[in-house]
Amino acid sequence: MARKKWAELTGGQKAAVVVLGSLQLSLAATAWADLARRPAGQVNGRKGVWAAVIAVNWIGPLAYLRWGRRR
Repeated sequence: MARKKWAELTGGQKAAVVVLGSLQLSLAATAWADLARRPAGQVNGRKGVWAAVIAVNWIGPLAYLRWGRRR
């Protein structure tokens, strides 16, 4: 499957890209904000490592929010 240019996408495809991109950025921003506010003692592992993990697409923020925080 060949990659399409932005101009070749339909309106629905463009909307889907914008919505999914916004969701991904919101998820990462939420995880980074939580990591910044949370004391190191309440984080499983090192905060620097989690900050880098959060940058990995969908997997990083979800992994931090699930396994990176101590309750």
